[in-house]
Order: sequence, then C-alpha cells, then structure tokens
Amino acid sequence: MRKLILFLIFFTGWVFADNFVYVIKVEGAINPATAEYISNSIKKATEEGAQCLIIELDTPGGLLESTRSIVKSILGAEIPVIVFVYPSGARAGSAGVFITLSAHIAVMAPGTNIGAAHPVGIGGVGDTSKVMEQKITNDAAAFVRTIAEKRNRNVKWAEKAVRESISSTETEALKDSVIDLIAKDLKDLLEKIDGKVVKVDSREVVLNVKDARIKFVEMNWREKLLALISDPNIAYILLLLGIYGILFELYNPGSIFPGVIGAICLILAFYSLQALPINYAGLALIILGIILLLLEIKIVSHGLLTIGGAISLLLGSIMLINSPFELMQISLTVIITAVALTVLFFLFAIGMALKAQRRKPTTGKEGLIGETGIALTQFKPASNGWATGQVRVHGEIWKAMSQDEINQNEEIVVRGIEGLTLKVEKLNKKT
Repeated sequence: MRKLILFLIFFTGWVFADNFVYVIKVEGAINPATAEYISNSIKKATEEGAQCLIIELDTPGGLLESTRSIVKSILGAEIPVIVFVYPSGARAGSAGVFITLSAHIAVMAPGTNIGAAHPVGIGGVGDTSKVMEQKITNDAAAFVRTIAEKRNRNVKWAEKAVRESISSTETEALKDSVIDLIAKDLKDLLEKIDGKVVKVDSREVVLNVKDARIKFVEMNWREKLLALISDPNIAYILLLLGIYGILFELYNPGSIFPGVIGAICLILAFYSLQALPINYAGLALIILGIILLLLEIKIVSHGLLTIGGAISLLLGSIMLINSPFELMQISLTVIITAVALTVLFFLFAIGMALKAQRRKPTTGKEGLIGETGIALTQFKPASNGWATGQVRVHGEIWKAMSQDEINQNEEIVVRGIEGLTLKVEKLNKKT
C-alpha cells in the first residue's frame, strides 16, 4: 500500500509538473514558412510554460528576409531558445549561421559544421552589380556582428563567415567560442544544459531540464501548405498552370473554369516567387513560348511555331530562378518533364484541330450533302433540264430538284443545296 501511494505521488507530480521542453525540427531551405513555424512555436512554448524551445537545425541556407524574421523572434523570445545543429552530417550554412548565433545556447552535434554565410543575392534582389553586392554584404556583416555581440560570441569569426565564407567543424566552433557546447543527441544536450543560467531579456532563468518531458511540435496545416508552395518546383508548376488557365480563358471567353483555376495558381505562384531571385527575362520567355504554342493551333506554320515555343519555354524555365542552393533551384527533371508535356499537349491539340477542320460536316445544311433518302414524288425533267419534287432525308421532308428521272420511292443522294432546295441524284446512277 505504501509503495502504491508513493507511485501515485510520483506519477501525479510527473504529470502536473511544469517541467517540459519544446522541440522543433527545421530541415531544408529557410523560407517564409520556416519563419512562421519558428515564430509560432516560440509563442506556443511561452504560453504553455515550457522550460525552453530547442530547434534541431539542418539547413544549407535560405532567404535573408526570412532569416531576419527568425532572428528577431529568437532575440525577442521570453523563454530560452536553444539551437542544436543535429544530427551528425547536418550543417548550419549561410542563414543557419545567423540563426545559430542568435540562440541563447548554441549547440552542435559531432560531425556537423557551421559557416559560409556570404550573401548571394537571395531574396529577389534585382541589382546584381558590384556596388549592390557590396551593400548587401556590408549589411549582412553588420547584422551578424550585432547578433554575436548580443550573445557574447566570437564577433571576428562571425564577420569572416559573412565576408570570407569561412566554415568550421563543431570542435573548431567550440574552440573559437562560436557555440557553447557539443552534444551527441537530445538526451545528452538536456543533461549538459541542466542547471545552466540563461539571461532572457533582463532576467536570469535557471534551466531544469535533465528529466524534462519532451514535446515535439510539427508544422500545422497552414505552415505545411506555405512550405509546400514555397518549393521552387511547385512554384514553377503553379506558374505554368496559371499561365495556361489565363490564356485558355482568353482564347475561349466564357469558359470560366480555366480562368478561375489559372488565377488561383498564379496568385499562389507569385506568393512563392516573390521572395526568390526571379529572372524576368526567363519569365518573359516562358510566356512567349506558351503563346507561340497556342498560335500553332491558329496558324499553319508547319511546326516552326511549335519548335520556337518549345525552345523558348525550355530556356525561360532554366533561366527563371538562379540560386546557388540546390534546394532553391528548379529541378532540371521537372523542367524537362513540364516542357515535354506542354509540347505534347499542344501537338495533340493541334492534331485534333486539324482533324476537326478536315472532317466532313455533320450538322447544318452542309451535313446533308452525301446523305441518302427516298423520293416522295416522281421527278421528270422539264425542257430546262430540271425536275422538282419532294424527298425524305433524315426523317425530314425537303423540296428537291434533279436532272435525273426518278421514280417515287426510289433512293436518292443529296449532291448540293440551293437555298432550302436540295439538289439530288438517283442513288445508283449509271455513268
């Protein structure tokens, strides 16, 4: 009985103890969705009274504006934020340097690296001149110095990471006071930071996390959606679908559906592309390529417009986004597949259009030519060579004229139309 009571006391204390930590995982390129994910996680951890928020980081870099937003959230956090470059093989490259340095406690796992934070024009910077590049570099250097000074980290190393793109292993980073410690995993990290005093704003917080419960927090549906459409490949596909929809609506006014879908896709694509380094010449080539393919349907060019459209679309797609980060580039496989499917679709549409043009009319007056019927009256040519009477064609009674002598109930064939009068001949006329 005594053991049961002790167990209940321990279990109740464990359940209701305000002793837990939040853990989030940030992998891949830093983009607006990542910034929102981290900001919302900090707010949620603060509201629920977590001991701290741990960010498991593995990134090659990302958007400078999104990075600034993340750093701002971390520096203004009301609870300790720990950045853990994890697992082994992970890196805190470019934007990851700023995020790691801004943490209250910076940690790296064995076999990881940090550095190479030189800005590369990510974020929609149109001017790529030397003067503009220097301005961006100076701004980033000042930004990283401010972060390093606030967190009492190696300012010289931080500036070199921006200006000279230096990079360090976890042991070098610890030696140079870039990070605070090395931990092999999450459990090891909690044991090593337990009891540490962290300065949050103007107050000191003692971490009690050795036996803390771990709450892993994933992106919500909105953040996942933003992350999905922030993928350059998805943005590229949405852009093409948007252009297709709008152009088809213009070519077929009143269709509505293509225009609505196209507008939605374009808006989503613009959300994603607005932060990326877009080459407007590439965008213009993509639009030109699709227009040329559409013109092939209207103009007989013997395939010249199709070839020109395919080349324009391919070159424009390759030129559209230029980024040194693989995760922020449009996959060549996606480009080739999209161009091939587009060309095949338009070739199919062109083929169907030509087939429709050559097809014998099946409706209207023209559709009666060549049709057979029955003579309801006898046809005897007069002195002018024509005889008149009535025939039944397609179940309808028509006034008809013929130069043949046709008996009643004899089969006839329609050879022409003059006003509302059919020109007919005997079906089995001998020549």
